[in-house]
Amino acid sequence: MSDSGKTTDSCMIEQNRWEMLLQRERPPEEMYVYAVQTTGVYCRPGCPSRLPLRKNVRFFDTGELAEQAGFRPCKRCHPTLPYGHELHGEAIVAVCKLLEEAERIPSLKELSESAGISPFHFQRLFKRIVGITPRQYALAKRATRMREQLHGNRSITEAIYAAGFGSGARFYEKSTETLGMQPLRYRRGGEGMRIRYTITGSYLGLVLVACTERGLCAVTLGDEPDMLTSDLHRRFPKAECIESDPDLGETVKRVISLLESPRNGFELPLDIRGTAFQQRVWMALRAIPPGSTVSYGEVAARIGNPRAVRAVATACAANSIAVVIPCHRVVRTTGELAGYRWGIERKKALLEREKQNTEPTAE
Repeated sequence: MSDSGKTTDSCMIEQNRWEMLLQRERPPEEMYVYAVQTTGVYCRPGCPSRLPLRKNVRFFDTGELAEQAGFRPCKRCHPTLPYGHELHGEAIVAVCKLLEEAERIPSLKELSESAGISPFHFQRLFKRIVGITPRQYALAKRATRMREQLHGNRSITEAIYAAGFGSGARFYEKSTETLGMQPLRYRRGGEGMRIRYTITGSYLGLVLVACTERGLCAVTLGDEPDMLTSDLHRRFPKAECIESDPDLGETVKRVISLLESPRNGFELPLDIRGTAFQQRVWMALRAIPPGSTVSYGEVAARIGNPRAVRAVATACAANSIAVVIPCHRVVRTTGELAGYRWGIERKKALLEREKQNTEPTAE
């Protein structure tokens, strides 16, 4: 075929793809992706994003070719996931049910086989839809059941079996991973647990930083040290709280550094206690980059539960590790600032600081 014939065929293919794009039609199989030059993003056909202008669109046979040309994958249609990944939603729901009922946590291979997806794609798909890994989901569900049982009148042994553990030994091997503390300590409001904390100043006012032996358990903001201390005691009424512990120096430095320069990140271990849903929300919040904001609805969609907008807002309000779990990056759909546990003015200040720290500087 002559070069002119190849050019004509290529133009026809691109025209057909463009017409399909205008109709938001999805091909029966992975045939191509389209990239938008003004945004630097590439999508699969049928993406719910706003349609671009024809002059800004380039078509590629594969996502790999689009990335080689400098485009990044869309965060709405997820073109890097297996084609038709949204059709696996029911399979993921079935896996969640399996994890909730299983005496032992199944292996990744067992779970992927039950879903009919390869282990590699299953792990990515599960985390994309649910917000946490299968193992984290199973542990969170057990933690929720165990807390419910311990708050009742059952003995600890009865609670262990009722929560789905096959033996007491198996539970005690994982008890701190499940509850964040030993079961008797949990039931007794943290009795026998040691929490080290200190209060320091920042551009946001006072900051209380508290740690257990497992990791950072609280970062709270306020104007009065007594109020910050009272809040910590309310959450852990029977724990031994030790103020101004010198061993906290490095952790406090990391927290203040994160406040001052959001790009620094925070890699120290956290001791987070919450329901499975709250943990999914908090993990989704930690994935929001500094300088960015998302709506409560977007967070709900990211954890695979788009109708749970109010529940997401409640989970944000329950967060007790300010800034490290950045609930301040969640706003109303209109972009307006919603409520913030430590005050709207602090939320505004945090977002302004993050924007300043993430804007590119002129060379």
